[in-house]
Amino acid sequence: MAIFKSSFPVRYYETDQMAVVHHSNYIRYFEIARDEMMVQLGFPIEKCESELGVQVPIVSVECHFRHPARMGDVLTATAEVNKVPMAKMVIRQTVVNQDGVLCAEGTVTLGFLDKETFRPVRCPEIICDLFEQSIHKA
Repeated sequence: MAIFKSSFPVRYYETDQMAVVHHSNYIRYFEIARDEMMVQLGFPIEKCESELGVQVPIVSVECHFRHPARMGDVLTATAEVNKVPMAKMVIRQTVVNQDGVLCAEGTVTLGFLDKETFRPVRCPEIICDLFEQSIHKA
């Protein structure tokens, strides 16, 4: 398995009147970890489109809320990949606070589309190779 992490503070605009993070922001936090995952692999997501002509849309998102994050917390979002992607990529995601308390967890499934035709394609070989190396190194 390959695990990627990104830490950041809760920002005021992400909270409601009770200084609790609004539920919609956890999906954004998941994305922060996925973006960091691709950067750490050495192939940022924007390169998929610009160099490979492949878009990576979200197919589904599942999120379970466990404990409220609050203003002043520093969160760590993780993206975990257990299997080399083929036609889709399933990523297990978590968000914990600075005390290690699980705030949210879930899975995000990504697909791969040809940028010109919008038709499904397999995961580009270069990305498969990067995940293969990362999973076996971990």
